[in-house]
Amino acid sequence: MARLKDKVAFITGAGSGIGRASAQLFAAEGAQVVIAEIDEVAGKQTQQLVEQAGGCALFVRTDVTDEQSVCAAVRAAVDRFGRINVLYNNVGGSTRQDGRVTEAPNEEFWRVMKVDLFGTWLCCKHVIPELIRAGGGSVINSTSVFALVGTREKDAYTAGKGAISALTRSMAVEYAAHRVRVNAVAPAATATERVLKLLAEDGGVIQQTADNQYFGLVQPHDVAHAALYLASEDARVTTGQILAVDGGFTAA
Repeated sequence: MARLKDKVAFITGAGSGIGRASAQLFAAEGAQVVIAEIDEVAGKQTQQLVEQAGGCALFVRTDVTDEQSVCAAVRAAVDRFGRINVLYNNVGGSTRQDGRVTEAPNEEFWRVMKVDLFGTWLCCKHVIPELIRAGGGSVINSTSVFALVGTREKDAYTAGKGAISALTRSMAVEYAAHRVRVNAVAPAATATERVLKLLAEDGGVIQQTADNQYFGLVQPHDVAHAALYLASEDARVTTGQILAVDGGFTAA
């Protein structure tokens, strides 16, 4: 199938994990993929993997917390492909510095807000006008199951992802008239390199989450397939939704 034929997809954090899996899947489904990644080595590796599989990709070094960098990446994408049809704000993540609100360092709170929330804000600010110029499109944000249910020792991350969930619903209403759909995926514990390293060091809250996922750890390609649905015309009337990819974690 070619569910994204003739589409241009701008994916942040596509150098590894869920972002890389999504770039590969979107390209396999016909999209021209923009790999907006701060890690130059990882970004170029993803581009190479896409091209080796017969896909079309452009790596652009992008710091989603820097407005000039985001603007430059958007310009590069439009200069190369002429338009953008899909924005996937995938970049983000928690660290071991997170914890209870009474204990977590303020620096960790602001790190999450800057990378996860502000990064999403900036990319939406500068890519949505391109979606509108293209006649409509799809925005996919990355939140978390931690923003859907109460959890322990992740207060900064939960706050950031909760804000992204609220922003998703707000933008869905704001841009519906322009035929721009805005949704989010909410993964549970996912077997990315970062998460596997955290589990190996000290499982903590992530291990507790994984233990309550009926089908075990989510795989990056599971989240990529959920994002593909939201990016495609299969979801043409779906907007303002938070799609949990969690092995039943939030059902318990």
